[in-house]
Amino acid sequence: MSKSTSVNARRLTAAALSVGALTAVLTAPASAAEHRPHRPAVQITDVQYNAPGPDTRNNRSVNGEWVRITNTTRHAVNLRGWTLRNEEGQRYRFKNVRLAGRSSIHVHTGIGRDTRTRVFQDRRNHIWDNRSDTATLRNDRGRVVDTESWGRGRSDRDDRRDDRRDDRRDRDDRRDNRDNRGRR
Repeated sequence: MSKSTSVNARRLTAAALSVGALTAVLTAPASAAEHRPHRPAVQITDVQYNAPGPDTRNNRSVNGEWVRITNTTRHAVNLRGWTLRNEEGQRYRFKNVRLAGRSSIHVHTGIGRDTRTRVFQDRRNHIWDNRSDTATLRNDRGRVVDTESWGRGRSDRDDRRDDRRDDRRDRDDRRDNRDNRGRR
């Protein structure tokens, strides 16, 4: 083999290896993204399952139970036909509720007048079990979008959600402190 043929062979080999390495680098993020856990665009971000004070059947006590649902995207989502239910199967079906981007709505158990930030199930009794229960949010096709459990049914996922909730509360506290003083 001549010297020029050897140099050309090395150049071709180096070029082929470079193309292979570049291909591996460009395709790695796509495959890694497929393995990330899916975070729904609409999430159950908090549940007040134990109303403050003693559980009585007055409307104030019943409305002390609520579930906060948050749209984490920039785009509005219509919740018409979506459902929120507990483990016993008690279900609330959303009417024509438009959840704006990056906003939340509270779903109260008791009776009240619906607004854009609060809707009411119009029930006369508490429905969320204080010891353990699961809130399940389904879309209008019946597919589970998100769940939130407490008590015996808790999972590692719930612990991670608690950590995110604590981080969010810390951020909100910092923002409130900044707002009250007018500066940070």
